[in-house]
Amino acid sequence: MAPLSVARRRGLRRLAVLLLTLALIAGGIYTAVYFVQRSETLVSERCTAKSGDRSGELAPDQAANAALITAAAVRRGLPPRAATIALATAMQESKLRNIGHGDQAGPDSRGLFQQRPSQGWGTEAQIMDPYYAVNAFYDALVKIPGYETLDITDAAQQVQRSAFPKAYAQHEEMGRAFASGLTGQTPAGVQCTLRSPTAGGNSAAVATELDQAYGGVDSRVDGATLVVDSQGALAWSVAQWAVANAKDLSVVRVEVEGHTWQRAGGDGWQVTGSPDDEVRITVRTADGGS
Repeated sequence: MAPLSVARRRGLRRLAVLLLTLALIAGGIYTAVYFVQRSETLVSERCTAKSGDRSGELAPDQAANAALITAAAVRRGLPPRAATIALATAMQESKLRNIGHGDQAGPDSRGLFQQRPSQGWGTEAQIMDPYYAVNAFYDALVKIPGYETLDITDAAQQVQRSAFPKAYAQHEEMGRAFASGLTGQTPAGVQCTLRSPTAGGNSAAVATELDQAYGGVDSRVDGATLVVDSQGALAWSVAQWAVANAKDLSVVRVEVEGHTWQRAGGDGWQVTGSPDDEVRITVRTADGGS
């Protein structure tokens, strides 16, 4: 067999180098995609609240219920302390989840506050409606003289009549931190770290949920964004409600009074110069944009 020519050997070497280079590039792309996907999967979804030296952490579904409980207090014109009492109570009773079962001490207990039909809290269907349950709790709380100055665990116990009257105290710090942020008393106090949404959101659906939570909020839909006309504490309450509900509502960005929360990146609230007289809540569109 005749030996390969010099030109042919050089051509084969160049081809081998090219193939190796392409293989390395393909491998690099695969590795990068793998690690991006892997890092997204490993994101620990959580919501945190800070107010002064107080702090708390909740799972996203718990935070959404905390936002509902707090919005009801805002809607009723109750002080943040009422929300703190309610949050500590619900955390002790149900871990801030709308559960459909009781325990040995109260087999017919249901819902966020483990209220019992047998004790006059309403029907099981009513108690399992979070909006009904929250307002039933506040109806009982406001009947307690001076509840605003009572120890939180004492106020909770007078409503609940629990077999463990001091148990509510262990959730006081969490309750204070989330109540302060979600009522708008602590701007930028509540933020959530979430994975990217897997489905598109609906700004009109956000408007419906917002109206059910707060009632009478002046808002308008602008494409993928719900614009809420509000300032001050109410604006921050609405904005942090939106962050707490971002997972289920596919919210990707919230803007309020010069600050923006972006779902991507998980960097919390950033100063961005957003409008001062409105809250802008943007959802993921069906095509993955916003």
